[in-house]
Amino acid sequence: MKKLFTFLFTAILFCGAFFLQAGDSGLPTTSIPVASVSSDADSALVSSLPKTTLPPIVSQDSNIRQSGKTGFFQRISESAFTNFVKGSRWRYLWDGFLVTMLISLAATVLGVLIGFIVAVIRSTCDKTGKLKVLNTLCKIYLTVIRGTPVVVQLLIIYFVIFGAYDIDKITVAIIAFGVNSGAYVTEIIRSGINSIDNGQMEAGRSLGLSYLQTMHLIVLPQAFKNVLPALGNEFISLLKETSISGYIALQDLTKGGDIIRSQTYDAFLPLTAVAIIYLAVVMLFTWLLGILERRLKKNER
Repeated sequence: MKKLFTFLFTAILFCGAFFLQAGDSGLPTTSIPVASVSSDADSALVSSLPKTTLPPIVSQDSNIRQSGKTGFFQRISESAFTNFVKGSRWRYLWDGFLVTMLISLAATVLGVLIGFIVAVIRSTCDKTGKLKVLNTLCKIYLTVIRGTPVVVQLLIIYFVIFGAYDIDKITVAIIAFGVNSGAYVTEIIRSGINSIDNGQMEAGRSLGLSYLQTMHLIVLPQAFKNVLPALGNEFISLLKETSISGYIALQDLTKGGDIIRSQTYDAFLPLTAVAIIYLAVVMLFTWLLGILERRLKKNER
């Protein structure tokens, strides 16, 4: 109920902003001075000219006031037709939405794989003292990725690392966001591994399992179950971060709305539609995460 109220409240705010934008705008009126006739000869000349009847002048301000009398919903329908229906401009949003979801899902999978590998290396070094060289490299990776903005990483990967190669922009975005997400997933999974009691590792080793077998068969499955909701939140954050893909001229959802804005010169409705789509998708995945968390709590009982 709280999520529904939030969605309705946001929609009301957007409609109110549109109403204020579409309302009457007072335009300053200017008066044109009329030259006075000074001499009698000029007066006679003016009186001898044929008299013509000019049509009534309708000021631009009155036109605006008259147009302001049209209904609010009519304004929205006309703006929606221009921004989405005319020229099939809605396809910019649909195609951008598909690209956004593809990048988010693929980058999340890549980030989870990187996070698992780096987390296992760091946990192994902390518990056994081995893999010190790899642990140092992992620390450098975490420091650099977590200490620099994701948009800078995206630009470096596209223009510097793959600048001399003809590579698909979607692939570049997946790699950039996956590498960035992997640094944060590492700490999530590492905290999940540390939450498992040391007795689990000792029990596995007492059964004759090696360290890697114990980690793979006993520790990691329990850790993954504990951090699954946090990984879902990481996906939601990554979904919103992909909105910067337009920096490499990739047509994602945000870029699609900006293309419509550049064609219709109407910024409100296209960008509002983009925001509503992001909000709806985030609320959907948040609801699914809530269901997942409740089921995990039931299994723990």
